[in-house]
Amino acid sequence: MKLSIGINIKKAFAFTSVIVILQVEVSKATGIIEGVFLADSLAPTSNHSNKSKKNLEIPLLRKEDRPLFHTGFSLLFDEQHKQARWVAYSLTKNLKLSLAERTDKFVEDPLLKLPAASNQDYLGSGFDKGHLAPALDMSWSQKSMYESFYLTNISPQFPGFNRGIWKKLETLVRSWSEEYDTIYIVTGPILNSSSRSIGFNSVTVPEHFYKVIVSISSNKIKGIGFIMPNKSSNAEVKDFSVSIDSVETLTKIDFFPTLPDAVENNIEKDLCISCWAWRVPSKPSKKDSEETLTNSSRSGINSNSKNMVEANINTTATLKQCLASTKSGLRCKRMTMAKSGRCFQHE
Repeated sequence: MKLSIGINIKKAFAFTSVIVILQVEVSKATGIIEGVFLADSLAPTSNHSNKSKKNLEIPLLRKEDRPLFHTGFSLLFDEQHKQARWVAYSLTKNLKLSLAERTDKFVEDPLLKLPAASNQDYLGSGFDKGHLAPALDMSWSQKSMYESFYLTNISPQFPGFNRGIWKKLETLVRSWSEEYDTIYIVTGPILNSSSRSIGFNSVTVPEHFYKVIVSISSNKIKGIGFIMPNKSSNAEVKDFSVSIDSVETLTKIDFFPTLPDAVENNIEKDLCISCWAWRVPSKPSKKDSEETLTNSSRSGINSNSKNMVEANINTTATLKQCLASTKSGLRCKRMTMAKSGRCFQHE
């Protein structure tokens, strides 16, 4: 059964009122609601070819929020923690990446009028300047690539995390962008006042990072979330997958608010691991290799110091398999650092 719904959206922006047309189909086999946008939505975030589905990625904004809009991504800066609370962007199947050269020049965000992190905060800290919106995802234009090195798009990340499991997740998400018509990504740190900080500006070192993704292809829409501890890991990327609702609970952020409530609730409440392809290219591209080499030089420490830092975090928390059981009676395969031994889904 198919129907078209006209929705006057005022949830994401108090100053914006637009009509979005969504075609909704209820699958006879699964009962899952599937939908696809047929008309324009909100004011533009980026200049690339995704003209018909803009700004679906923008989380719900509070009255006091002042997001920053750049060529390829948008962000909400957290003044207390000196980094973005979220960074949002989209990728399309026909988007050509690797057109722009990586700049590796980290600079202040000219749109930000608040105290922020500086390059000096990271100098000798032992942390990488970890991208939230990956530079390679912004390589479709020289301007978007340059802006991806704004310090508002950066968080302190342990080298083993930034160059390891986090990079694997970024690579996986890029592969999904080649599979689906459009994917919408929101990513960022999970911030709390008890975390340690670095530098003169007291930049918070997040203990975890998150990423939520919604894909739209033909008349199908689905979503997935990830929560990863800021440390090295030999686990599989899918071991960190969670429902989008789980990420919302931890971050207190309402993701994808412009979706109709029925569609939003459906794709956010459950985790469907089998709905996604989990292949990660075994051989990194030339761009990925260059990025890894660059990361090695920007943390401000040598390999021996890096090992000491990594060892320190590894002794404070151990990643282990969740102790809970699934509905089918099998042990949950997700990984957790919680003292209870249970993952976010089973706490």
